[in-house]
Amino acid sequence: MITKKLAKKLLGVAVLGFVLTSCSKKEQSSATGWNYNDPKWGGFSVAKSKEQKTGPNLVFIEGGTFLMGGTEHLITQEMDNIQRRVTVSSFYMDETEVSNIHYREYLYWTSNVFNDDNPEIVRKALPDTLCWRSELAFNEPYVTQYFRFPAYDNYPVVGVTWEQARDYSAWRSDRVNEMLLVKNGYLELSTDQKGANNFNTGAYTSGLYQGAQGKKAIKDNNPSGGGTRPVSLSDGVLLPEYRLPTEAEWEYAALALKGTQPIEGEEVVANRRIYSWDGNSVRYQQHNRNQGMMMANFKRGRGDNMGLAGALNDKAEITSDVHSNFPNDYGLFNMSGNVSEWVEDVYRPLTFADASDLNTFRGNVFMKVKTDETNTPELDETTGRVKMVIQPEEELENRRNYRVADAINYGDGDERSKVQYQENATLISDKARVYKGGSWNDRAYWLSPGTRRFLNQDQSSASIGFRCAMIRLGSTDGKPGGGNNFSEGKKAQTKNAKLRK
Repeated sequence: MITKKLAKKLLGVAVLGFVLTSCSKKEQSSATGWNYNDPKWGGFSVAKSKEQKTGPNLVFIEGGTFLMGGTEHLITQEMDNIQRRVTVSSFYMDETEVSNIHYREYLYWTSNVFNDDNPEIVRKALPDTLCWRSELAFNEPYVTQYFRFPAYDNYPVVGVTWEQARDYSAWRSDRVNEMLLVKNGYLELSTDQKGANNFNTGAYTSGLYQGAQGKKAIKDNNPSGGGTRPVSLSDGVLLPEYRLPTEAEWEYAALALKGTQPIEGEEVVANRRIYSWDGNSVRYQQHNRNQGMMMANFKRGRGDNMGLAGALNDKAEITSDVHSNFPNDYGLFNMSGNVSEWVEDVYRPLTFADASDLNTFRGNVFMKVKTDETNTPELDETTGRVKMVIQPEEELENRRNYRVADAINYGDGDERSKVQYQENATLISDKARVYKGGSWNDRAYWLSPGTRRFLNQDQSSASIGFRCAMIRLGSTDGKPGGGNNFSEGKKAQTKNAKLRK
């Protein structure tokens, strides 16, 4: 006689057997029928499908189409931000500008790793604190205190060149990926890295940086493998690189037109926004205790950087905390005001005549990994990074999608553009980089995301900072799969699977 208690046990055993059977079933290729992750079938490894994780301080920006360019009268008469419709792929953007404490963390690591043998690397990374000086202003306290004093920890770092901002972004990419490997148990934490023997993503994925293996390891399904292997890009553990946003990405994120859709899910091309928040005024419009407050940190007029005592308008004579002021509809802070921000693009006033409709950008220099005679990637003996070289012309002869590796000057001086830039004839050169957003020292006009200015990539300012971006891999809306899915599609998939059996 089977008692109620015994029946429960038998049911539990049956369920457990079903689970074990289900878990042990090998995933098969829908193209060949061969087993994945099975040494008996060759050992081709396929990671479990997963969506991209959101890195530290990043916010997901769903891509789409928008009207890029000026939103106000071109008071400078430059005509360098003509309106044109483009599409931007989904990506991630820093919630805030990179702050002093973020940048000091970078200097601390750089000093610990390189200062003994290559102190010039540390000196190269230092921000220019003298950027605060002016012949007819007393700004020496900012020169000596702004970057280091704790009260300014969460204020945006300034005095950083475009080149330094890119170096920081590369360093941040490596530290985040190292953190992911350590916290997931694949790599032992190492705080005594020195010189070229330091973790960076390129060297690790190339097998040229080993490190101490953590408590976990990925099984090597290759029959001729060593049993375990390091994490690879196809495992979905590592994140893409942090980098400067392109101008199109930055402007798209600043406008945050997603917030103008009247009904979620409906496609409506709404009116343009002048500023990065919802509205056409620099003051808060709703009838509550915040009414009339300045939405951003900027210069209201000549000699007026913050208003009258007792009724300060933006409460900041220079920069302010990176989380201060009004966020836009993506939750991004200070996309207008506080500090202007470097973007990746090389400046040209007329780039857009022949620009791509998708992810428009000027500044491509197509690179490849430098390898030795055995086709092994070469490492820089000073930094430990994989060496990169410009793709040689002979490799481009039969390509249709691009014919030059250095595309910075693409379209300059040819029959299409009728423009020729020469070093001695203009301030615009291949070193001229775009910065956006307006700053604490700018009038409201420059707060409009469509405005653009430029500065040489090796120069800095007390009013220019930066934030990082990262590409979104996989679906564009942040949900698994991508594309539109219909119930009919699921039914067809099930029917076809039955027919194959």
